[in-house]
Amino acid sequence: MAARARPAGPPGEPRRIGYLYVLPAFLVYAAFALYPLLKAVYLSLFDWDGLTVGTWVGLSNYQAVLTDERLRGAFAHALVLMVFFAVIPLVVGLVLASVLHRASVRGLGFFRTVVFLPQVVAMVVIAVAWRRIYAPDGTINSVLTAVGLESWTRGWLGEYAFALPAVGLIGTWFESGLVTVLLLAGMARIPRDLFEAARLDGAGAVREFFAVTLPSVRGEIAVALTLTVIAALKTFDLIYMTTSGGPGYTTTVPSYEVYRQAFELGQVGLACTIGVCLTVVIFAISFVITRVGDRVEG
Repeated sequence: MAARARPAGPPGEPRRIGYLYVLPAFLVYAAFALYPLLKAVYLSLFDWDGLTVGTWVGLSNYQAVLTDERLRGAFAHALVLMVFFAVIPLVVGLVLASVLHRASVRGLGFFRTVVFLPQVVAMVVIAVAWRRIYAPDGTINSVLTAVGLESWTRGWLGEYAFALPAVGLIGTWFESGLVTVLLLAGMARIPRDLFEAARLDGAGAVREFFAVTLPSVRGEIAVALTLTVIAALKTFDLIYMTTSGGPGYTTTVPSYEVYRQAFELGQVGLACTIGVCLTVVIFAISFVITRVGDRVEG
């Protein structure tokens, strides 16, 4: 009896069957992500108030984003918030995680829960609480007055020079716990042999951190930066509940401008343009972080 011929190609089911497994998830993704994005790109080419018939304007809305001082300023403010949401929490998280991991602190699980707690609280609640802390008669000014530094008191969210950093510090507090927990998880999987070898070579705490700990958590750093950068660029509820873009336009960000242009000014086409530009910026920065992380690991 002749042997049955084996099908050509790799073992397993045909590739088209694999596509069928992916198809349901792709359809959901296309319906709730790709289609709205493509629709926003299409609407960004119109001058439309959301009610009447739109007028084709081509790339005029994109030109407005590049030339309008307020809109350009919104993107600049978002880049400033990246420092508070991503860079500072990364530094704080690295220090905290390294100290806790090296010292083998008791109750580490409880500490992780406490520092991660802001992530499970709605940003609206956090914004309301911090707005009260920053109020002229709030906690910060009360403490400054109690220690004799009354001259330092001010309306933190109402002054041009302090409003954006004050909002940024809320982001620092909010994101530091997430970054710390991610880095602690990464440090927990580092083999103890590496630390012992570094100590046998005479490495101190600082050298051990740069020679062993930091290279071993590059993947976690890339993940933390991606999450926090996206949070900084798309933040809306924090701005809306604390400053509403003020004083003046000093705390406006792209996501708030999308809301303002669409629902307050009736410029839906321009709002879609800002949203598309913001999506491109988020994708570009995330792509760079991922590529750099992969290249460093390689």
